[in-house]
Amino acid sequence: EEQNTTVPETSESSVEVCPSTSKTNDKGKRKLDLQGESSQRQLPARKRPREDIQDSAIRKRLRQPKLSFGKGDTGQAERKRESDGSQRGTAEEVILSYVKNIMRDVDKKLPKQDDKFNKFLKNNIKHLETDKREVVGVFGRTGAGKSSLINAVIGEQGLLPSGDISACTSVMIKVEANMLNPKYEAEIEFITKEDWKEELWTLFNFLGDNDDPEKDEDYLDSVETLSMLYGEEWKNRSPENLMEKKFFKEIPEFLSSKSKILTSDTAKELSAELVKYTRSESKEEDAKDGKKWYWPLVKCVTVRVPKNAFLQHVTLVDLPGNGDRNKSRDTIWKKVIGSCSTVWIVAEIKRAASEKESWEILEESCSFMGNGGECRQIHFICTMSDNIGGSGNQSAADVRDRILKRNKQAKRDVRAEFSKLKEVKKQLSEKCFEVFTVSSDEFLEKIHLDPVDTEIPELQEILQDLNEWHSETFNYVSGARGILSLMKGASIREGDIKTTVCKELEEKLSHELVKVREPVEETVAAFKRCLIVGVEKSKDSCDKVLKSILYPTKKGGAFHKILKCLVQNGGIHKPKKGKSININMKLSSCLTDSIDEEFKKTFPNERNSGPFNGVINTFSLDTEKLMTNKECETVKLQLTFFKTEEEKMKTNLNNLIRERKKTIYSSLTTTIEETMKPCYDRAKEIKGEGMLKNMRETIEMHVHDSKNVMFAQAKDTMMEQMRELMLDILKNLESTMLESIELSLKTDGVSIPDVSDELEMVKNYYNELTKSPDDDANL
Repeated sequence: EEQNTTVPETSESSVEVCPSTSKTNDKGKRKLDLQGESSQRQLPARKRPREDIQDSAIRKRLRQPKLSFGKGDTGQAERKRESDGSQRGTAEEVILSYVKNIMRDVDKKLPKQDDKFNKFLKNNIKHLETDKREVVGVFGRTGAGKSSLINAVIGEQGLLPSGDISACTSVMIKVEANMLNPKYEAEIEFITKEDWKEELWTLFNFLGDNDDPEKDEDYLDSVETLSMLYGEEWKNRSPENLMEKKFFKEIPEFLSSKSKILTSDTAKELSAELVKYTRSESKEEDAKDGKKWYWPLVKCVTVRVPKNAFLQHVTLVDLPGNGDRNKSRDTIWKKVIGSCSTVWIVAEIKRAASEKESWEILEESCSFMGNGGECRQIHFICTMSDNIGGSGNQSAADVRDRILKRNKQAKRDVRAEFSKLKEVKKQLSEKCFEVFTVSSDEFLEKIHLDPVDTEIPELQEILQDLNEWHSETFNYVSGARGILSLMKGASIREGDIKTTVCKELEEKLSHELVKVREPVEETVAAFKRCLIVGVEKSKDSCDKVLKSILYPTKKGGAFHKILKCLVQNGGIHKPKKGKSININMKLSSCLTDSIDEEFKKTFPNERNSGPFNGVINTFSLDTEKLMTNKECETVKLQLTFFKTEEEKMKTNLNNLIRERKKTIYSSLTTTIEETMKPCYDRAKEIKGEGMLKNMRETIEMHVHDSKNVMFAQAKDTMMEQMRELMLDILKNLESTMLESIELSLKTDGVSIPDVSDELEMVKNYYNELTKSPDDDANL
């Protein structure tokens, strides 16, 4: 069991462990203080399913040598002991590093022959390590303090530009940890040339005849966008001329459809380089001086921060508005928001409850987060809580009291406003909604408030929980234990008992499959009943719904431009400000309304609930019961592997269902969109006198002629996808378990290396991870 005294390299990071020199009296409930090397602030303490254990305790129980690592290790996660502040690595990171090293050695020892058993072992060892990233989406109006908030929470001042209220983050920015090197990096992805051609058409559409261009927001937005990229050169040119290569010579990556990589030694240096790719400065002198801003061509920017423990398994995404009129940016926007487990909506505290834009974002995006996504938490964050004004002659204590009193009132007002949003609560329950009042400045400067009063530490704790340190280590070690148990058990020849256990497991599998099939079939039937009602409501209301879009009361003569954009963009128009218009979503609204409640119940986003009323989670072949049977003692290793595979299979199946349910939910609108496409194509060809009237009539006639088929087709498409999901669930359960039975109980005496020592060590690590936290108090 002797190990090397250097950290085995991992694909993610090395580990720094600095053993404590003082005793602890925390009774096993030690605080966890992660500190990224780039940040000078401690993370808050938090509770975990399994608290961290001192490295010295692990060495004592597992007889491992003392670890000592140099300062040059990359990706280190430092933790401070609460008693004396001395640094130490987490025990779970040490365990994970050791077990990864063990499994790499085992993989190298496996025979080269290409038989089924060896293939299975190598493939499973390869896939022990998974990187499930939690996505936190951050929304908010320009000037609400999103960038300052993100900078403060992750401890990286100056990473995202902030402070200029005239500047607007115009593209999606993902913020992740850089676990490969100590540099600050930014990867800039550009939209395609074809997408830019289409966007130029839209921009020039808004530059057409206009009675009052100074009051037309879309006109002004088009002028700004073109001026940012082309300066004054776009004037008197056609969209075709503006696609010439000379305009993009400084960004050849756009022309070659490649990403641009920027690197820097500091956050501020990278931020300065990024500005022209991410923000609209809205300064006329820049355009006149020939200064160019490339954000109109950017699809997404990924910023990677070195050695930041908050972001090791979390991606923070600064999301602009409620989508984008550019198809590429809008597609990735929908994909990202659908993958958010947590959403932060940021608003300045002075107008948090009454700010229209914040609530519009939530209302328009809730279906992508709820039934169409995986959001478990909505956090409404009121920023600049320290900005109360008129506090010059007051004591620090009085100012603090005023701030905290207003914070309480702001939380009450915001919660009251949320309770009014009936459509949002169809998708997201009030239990997942929480309000925070934060001050990034006070967190850094500590003038009137203690750090805890700023509530930044609470947000850091949320990121810390999302990182799931225990889950990552436990899943890897448990999987490794299962593989090594299989390898050890495969060398044992006990034919009769293997045959008996094999038969019992196969019979139990058949029984369990029936227990899954029946409730899933009932759910599919319930969806069909809901959709039949939805189809009839859709046919009855579609003319009225369409009229409300095509004949708006407040758009006036400018609506012909909006309608041109609607048909050009497949029935969707997203203005820079205000609510977006989506004909397809409006037409499918009765269908989605009809299944929302059933869908939310069938595919809950909460972690403690499983799809289809938890039938996947309760699926079990009772291997624990067999393990307690003395007659099965000789196949206990195989049953250990089998149990591990069962748990892994259920996790993978739940992940598959979570992704498929997004496609199933969106299929209603997608089918309507496909059915409407021919009429949009015809309408966008209409020109000349009477254009608005003819475009309206083209759309109305198409809907009238299609409504008896269109909504039923959307229903049938969703039902087909539901049935396919049901069949895939049953097929996955059966095939995975049968393969595990074959490998564990029908494979004898194969030529594989002896892994007795490795199995013993991994079993010790596994026992350490599953031991009760209270046991630490007795060390």
